[in-house]
Parts: sequence; structure tokens; C-alpha cells
Amino acid sequence: MAKKQPTYTQRRSRRKKPKKSRTPLLNIALLLIFVGAIYAYSKCRDNGTGATAEVPSYGTTLERVVIPDETPEMLVRYTGFTVSFNKDHHQPNYVVWELTGSEAEGTEPRSSKFRPDPDVLGSAVLEDYRNSGFDRGHMFPAGDAKWDAQAMLDSHYLTNICPQDRKVNSGRWSSLEKLCRQWAQRDSALIIVTGPVLSDYLTRTIGPSHVTVPDRFFKVILAPYADPVRAIGFIVPNTPTSDGLESMATSVDRVEEITGFDFFSALPDDVETVVEQQANMRDWNRRKR
Repeated sequence: MAKKQPTYTQRRSRRKKPKKSRTPLLNIALLLIFVGAIYAYSKCRDNGTGATAEVPSYGTTLERVVIPDETPEMLVRYTGFTVSFNKDHHQPNYVVWELTGSEAEGTEPRSSKFRPDPDVLGSAVLEDYRNSGFDRGHMFPAGDAKWDAQAMLDSHYLTNICPQDRKVNSGRWSSLEKLCRQWAQRDSALIIVTGPVLSDYLTRTIGPSHVTVPDRFFKVILAPYADPVRAIGFIVPNTPTSDGLESMATSVDRVEEITGFDFFSALPDDVETVVEQQANMRDWNRRKR
């Protein structure tokens, strides 16, 4: 499948702009320092306890998701996460981020300042959710943004939000988000991709923008620094149910079949084949040895 050429909206950065008066020798020196830092990072990563470990150098390419060419998409980079936005449905195709163990322990107060993103065509507006009967359900959770004030603010853009049943939002969905934070603390870091299942035949909408109401949501999770590498998927219905999360666990392969998306393609083929077949939640709930 041919890769689409996405359009990026670049968010504010706290990094200072480089000075324009650098000499060629200084540029070369800085380049060597940068390459050395990347190499060191690929060899060693904080596991949340202050210790370091040998890890595979997958890099941020694990956050790449391949979606069907016909799917409307605008990629928007926020602080700590990236949204693949669908202007026709006024919500994400998916949201992807890396959650480290230290980020999962953040203490930034939760924000309540939901707002549209004026830079994104098709962004929902506050009126769409008012008196709709649905919660403004975070895809990138506010609980994962507590490591940074800007990340917390960005998580409340309506481009990161889907119409979600109130009991689901505060029930099974919230429980799964909390589990991810526990797993990130244990396994050093996770790559998480989540969103509504827009491949379903959907007829319900809310608000003047006609925001599509999903019937279910997906979440795929990869622990690239675990030994061995693990992955798991979830399909969560957008209706209250007495079923537990274990019954909603499935393989990444199955989520790919449902959504039409391709996750974690940067993994070596032999690793990807094995981990994307896994669907055992008990393996994820085991304590680290």
C-alpha cells in the first residue's frame, strides 16, 4: 500500500532556534554530537527506576500508522502526541503517542478547558457536545499528559476528542487508560495507538457539525522495551456493558482487520508477526521479574 504524503501542523516548541552565524566546523561538530546522542539513546533507556538497560533501537518510527489512501487525514503534532484527524467525521482516525514510565507519574493538575483547534479544518466545536448526551472522550488521555502543562492543554483540543458514552468514559475506557500507565511504569515505555472504529457503518451524529458517534473504539499497545517484546489490542464498545476488559482484549492483527490500519510496521518482520498475534491480557498483568 502506498504511503500517503501527510500534511503537518507544527505545534509550539520550547526548543530555541539555532543561530544563523555558525561556521562549517561548528556545524560538523554539532552534527557529530547529535549522532552520538541518538546512538546512546538507542542503546540505553531509563526504565523508570533510575537503572538503564540494553534496548533495541526502534526509534519513533514505531508511531507510524499506515491507513487506507481514501481515508481523509490531516496529521497534527501536539505536545506529546500526534492526531490523524478526519475532517468528514470531525474526530481522529487515530491518536498515537509514546508513554514512558516517568510520564505516567506526572503531577500536572488536570485541565477542563476543552476548545476547538482553529488550525484544523473540520474541528468540532463546543456546541457539538453541549446537551448531546455524550461525554467528550479523550483519545490521548489527560491522565497521560500530567508530565507537562502544554501537553495537558493540548489534550483538550476537540481534535483529540470523540463522542463517548458517559459510563464507558468513566468505566472500562478509564480502567484501560489506568492499566496502560501501570504497564508503562513496569516496562519503561509503551507505544499506544487509539481511536474510534470509523470503518463501521455509522449513522448517529451530534451537534451542528454532525460529529459521527462511533459504535466502538480500538486501542493497540506495544511494549518495545519489554523482554520479550509484547503487544495487545482492545475493541471497546461505546455502550455500557458488564463484560470485563479481558473479554475485550484481542490481537493487533484483529484490530488491523477491523480498522484497515497497519500498526508497528517498523518492527522487524519476525517480531511483528509474533507480537501482533498475541491477545493474552494475563501476560500484561504479570509483575516484572
